[in-house]
Amino acid sequence: MKPSNQDNPVPGMPRTDAPAAPVATRLALSAAPSMHLRRAGFAALVLSTSAALLWLMALTLFEQGLDPIGVVMLALFALTLPWTTIGFWNAVIGFMVMTFSRDPARMVAPDLCDVPDDLPIDTTTALLVCIRNEDTRRLQRNLEWMLQGLLATGHAGAFHLYLLSDSNEPGIAEAEAATAEVLSARFGASVPVTYRRRTQSTGFKAGNIRDFCERWGSRYPFAIVLDADSLMTGQSMLRLVRIMQARPHLGIVQTLVTGLPSASPFARVFQFGMRLGMRSYTLGSASWQGDCGPYWGHNAILRVAPFTEHCHLPVLPGGPPLGGHVLSHDQVEAVLMRRAGYEVRVLPVEDGSWEENPPTLPEFIRRDLRWCQGNMQYLRLLGLRGLRPVSRIQLVLAIAMYFGSLAWLGLMFAGLLRQLPLRADTGLVLFIAILAMTFAPKLATLFNVLARRRLRTAFGGTVRVLCSAFIEVLLTTLLAPVSAVAISIFLLGLPFGRCVGWTSQQRDAEGVRLSVALRCLWPQALVGIALAGATLWIAPGAFWFGMPIYLGLLLAVPLAMVSASPALGRAMARAGLCRTPDETWPAAAVVADASAGLFAPGAKPSLAANG
Repeated sequence: MKPSNQDNPVPGMPRTDAPAAPVATRLALSAAPSMHLRRAGFAALVLSTSAALLWLMALTLFEQGLDPIGVVMLALFALTLPWTTIGFWNAVIGFMVMTFSRDPARMVAPDLCDVPDDLPIDTTTALLVCIRNEDTRRLQRNLEWMLQGLLATGHAGAFHLYLLSDSNEPGIAEAEAATAEVLSARFGASVPVTYRRRTQSTGFKAGNIRDFCERWGSRYPFAIVLDADSLMTGQSMLRLVRIMQARPHLGIVQTLVTGLPSASPFARVFQFGMRLGMRSYTLGSASWQGDCGPYWGHNAILRVAPFTEHCHLPVLPGGPPLGGHVLSHDQVEAVLMRRAGYEVRVLPVEDGSWEENPPTLPEFIRRDLRWCQGNMQYLRLLGLRGLRPVSRIQLVLAIAMYFGSLAWLGLMFAGLLRQLPLRADTGLVLFIAILAMTFAPKLATLFNVLARRRLRTAFGGTVRVLCSAFIEVLLTTLLAPVSAVAISIFLLGLPFGRCVGWTSQQRDAEGVRLSVALRCLWPQALVGIALAGATLWIAPGAFWFGMPIYLGLLLAVPLAMVSASPALGRAMARAGLCRTPDETWPAAAVVADASAGLFAPGAKPSLAANG
C-alpha cells in the first residue's frame, strides 16, 4: 500500500498533455449520416407527439374560449411533456429492437459489442473508489469481492486500486486506512493499493477525481470509476478495458448499472421497476444518442488523458445552491468529453455491474434532492461554447426532469382555481394517453419478459412477474406525488438559499422510525389534506379522479415505514415478489448483503461467475 495525505500534486509528476481525438477520427464520427437521420427522426416523433398532446389539452381546456388560468395550465402541461414523450418513444424503439433483433445490444452499439473477449490486455487501469464517511466493513467486503474476481481472471496485475477519501470524521478515516492495509496485505502483490485522504474536499467527488488525475493520471491510460456501493465482476471490468484499447475514439464507456438484491421492500420494488424500464429505455435511447451517451459518474471507464485535459469543471459564480462547485458533475463531464472529439457511449448490457439503491423513501428523496440541486446548476452551463446540439439538449432535459414535478403540482392547483368545465371526451383520451406513455418503458420490457421463457424464469415466473408488476405500479403511483411535492418545495426554496449537503448515504435496510418519517414527510401530508379538501369544496365531482394522488400524500408517513421494513422485504424475497435475475440465478449474483439478512450471513458469490 502507498498511503498519501498530501493535498498538492506529487513533486516532479509530469502533467498530462492530452491532444484531442485525431482529426480523421473526429470527422468520421461527426459525419455519420445514419446517426443524423436517427436523431432527426426521433426529434420529429417527439415534437409531433408533444404537439398532438398539447392540441388535445387545448381542446380539453378551451371549449368555451381562452382564459388566463387555462393558458397557464397549458404552459405547465407543456413543461411536463419532454420526459413523457422521450420516454415513450425510447420504449417503443427499444421494444422493437428487443422483439426483432437477435442481439439487441449489438444492434444499437456494434462498436462496443464487436470487441473480442480474448483481446490481450496491454495496459494498466486505475480503479478509483471515491468514499466519504462510508461504512468501512461494507466497503471492505465489496472491494475484496471485486479484487478476488480480478485475481480469478488472471489479469489482476493490469489494475491498481486507489481509495480516494473525502471523509472528515477521524474515526472513519482511521478505519479506512486500516481497510487499505488489509486489502494491501491480501491483494497487494497482484493489485497495488493506494489510499489517499484529502484534508479539504474541494469540488466534492469531481474534485476528488480531479486530484487523482493531477497526481497520478499520467501513469494510466484508463480509469474505472466506482462508488462505495458499486460492484463489478472481473470480466465486466476487463470488457471495459478491452473496449477502450480497441476503440481509441472512445472517451467514456458507461455500463448499465442494476440494483443489488435487498431486504428493503422499497429497494426491491424500486429495483424491479427499474430493471423492467431500463432495458427498453436504454436500448431506445442508445439508438439515437449514440456517441453522445450518458455518464452516471460510477461503474464506468474513462480515458484519463483527455478527461484530465478537457473535463475540468468550471466553478460557477456565486455561492450555493446554484453557484460554486458543480454537484452533478457526471453529465457535464460527458458533454465536455464529447466537445473534445471523443465519444461517450453506454454499453446496453445487463451483466456484471451493480449498485445499492436507497433502502427507504426518505433516503431516496434526500438523494434525489441532491441531484435536483446539481441539475439546476446546469442552467448556468447551457451557454458553454462548442457543445454538440445533442449534448446541450441533454443538459436541458436534465433540468426539465425536475421542473416537470413542479409543473404537475402547479397544474393540479391551477385546475382547482379554474371554474370553467373541461371537455370530457378529449380529456379522457388525454388521460389515457399520458398514463400509457408514462408506463410505456416498463410495459415494453414486461411484454418482452412474458414472451420469453428464459426471462420469465429469471424474474420468478409468469404469476410472480405479474404480481410484482402490479405491486410496483401501485407503489409507484402512490409515491410519485410524494416525491413531486418534495422536489417542488425544494425548487421553490432554491432562490432563498436552500441546498443539500454532500453526505454519506444510508445503505442498510434498517427500517424507518415514526419520528424520522414525520420529520421528513409532514409537508406531503399537509399538501394532501389541502389538495383533497380543496377538491371536495371546489370540484367534488373530480375528487375520485385524484384519489391516488391524495392517498399517496396522506399515507406518505405509513408508506415510508412499511416500505422500509426488513421483515416485509424478507417475506417478499421468500415469496419471490419483485425478484430480479440476480436472485434467480445465484451463480450470476453478487455478494450477499448479510447485514440485511436477505441471504445467509457471510455468503459469497461463485468465483466462476465473478471471473
